[in-house]
Formats: sequence, structure tokens, C-alpha cells
Amino acid sequence: MKTKRYEILLPLVYNDGTKIEEEKFFQTNKELVDKFLATTTDTIIATGSWVYKGILYEDKLLRIRVDTEDTEEARNFFVNFKEKLKERFKQIDIWITAYDIEII
Repeated sequence: MKTKRYEILLPLVYNDGTKIEEEKFFQTNKELVDKFLATTTDTIIATGSWVYKGILYEDKLLRIRVDTEDTEEARNFFVNFKEKLKERFKQIDIWITAYDIEII
């Protein structure tokens, strides 16, 4: 069985600098655990910089990881979940990356 790791970068503040409500992170984690039975969340804050329409954004990010079977169903879930997260966190985009992994 092939395994895929999905990593989601979630912003800690909205684009206007307002802190994002903690409940949104709990809700997101619960939805992932309900679907995939486990998550891993980094306690270290990642930082990122990006430019959109000439405006520089500086992000502080939380990373959530999900390891699951490499199926089309899982991929489709994350494609749809991304749209939900963009709305929930009021973002232009949310980065979700996927990697093939081998669990030893």
C-alpha cells in the first residue's frame, strides 16, 4: 500500500493582522481526525512571505500533517477541503502539499 502525506499550512492571523479564532483550528483538526483518524501538528510556527497583486504579505503559519493511503478519494477530499479552508480562514489561497512517503 502506498502512503501519501498531506501538509496544510494555516495562517495564525487574517490578512489584516487580526488573530484567527482558536476554534477554527480545533474545528479543522476535528474534521481531519474524523476522516483520517490522526493528525500531527507542529508546535513551531513557520513564517512565509509572498506577494499578491503587488502587496507583500508576511505570514505566521501552523502546519498540520495527515498520513493516509494514496487514494483518489483522499486526494479529492483535500482538493475540496482546501476550498472550505480558504473560506473559513478568509484567505486568497491555502497551501496543501502532498508527498509520497514510506513508513518503516
